[in-house]
Amino acid sequence: AEGPVARAIRAKLQAALAPSHLQVVDESQRHAGAAGAESHFAVLVVSERFEGLRPLQRHHLVHAALRAELAGPVHALAIAARTPQQWRDDPSVPPRPPCLGGSKHDPSRA
Repeated sequence: AEGPVARAIRAKLQAALAPSHLQVVDESQRHAGAAGAESHFAVLVVSERFEGLRPLQRHHLVHAALRAELAGPVHALAIAARTPQQWRDDPSVPPRPPCLGGSKHDPSRA
């Protein structure tokens, strides 16, 4: 079952981008933090609104729709933003790297 943050992300992306395909995945359990924190998400958004836009422009649209969540509970957001044709040509999402759990800032690992 989706939590309240995931539901808000889904609703806002549907309203802003009218996606033909949308996946919202709470990846918080893969990261350090409290259980049920809803702080790390991955989204796959397939929308005609992305036609003719560069990837960075597509990400800006997603960020604009989720401004409140990114300013509050959401710490990290992985975005796959595709046009319907891109999705038909390749319906896969590249895997994300594992979380470093903050270790990249640990001086003993340098």
